[in-house]
Amino acid sequence: MSHIPSSPIVQRRRRFSTKRRGVAAVEFAVCLPVLVLLVFGSIEAASFIFLKQSLNVAAYEAIRESIRVGSDNAAGENRAINILSARNVNDFVVSFPNGEALDADRGDEVVVEVSAPTSTNSPLAGQFVANRVLTARIVMVKE
Repeated sequence: MSHIPSSPIVQRRRRFSTKRRGVAAVEFAVCLPVLVLLVFGSIEAASFIFLKQSLNVAAYEAIRESIRVGSDNAAGENRAINILSARNVNDFVVSFPNGEALDADRGDEVVVEVSAPTSTNSPLAGQFVANRVLTARIVMVKE
């Protein structure tokens, strides 16, 4: 069998495809860090949104429990603790800044604040965002 020399066109195509592979590798190396930041940033943002929503739900349920007739702050705090524990929220604080709800008269405002730090509640251990404390504050009128 005789070897047929390749034409100049075929040789040019081979050189072009080899160069193109190199260009694709460089483009990938340049774009990869940006894509990684977008993915991890999205995960972190979704985690913070979930944390804020969990705090809002816990504060709402705590205040609803506290303002009922014959109920007190301890009942509301227990309700918030159960919700936040079920959602795996860490290091949270439940407080009633204007005092005991049981002592409030009908029509008085009752306030609850639920706070939690972002660093201990981040799936990425707060690598990309500095620690902040998120707080949900709910005000309702005593029944």
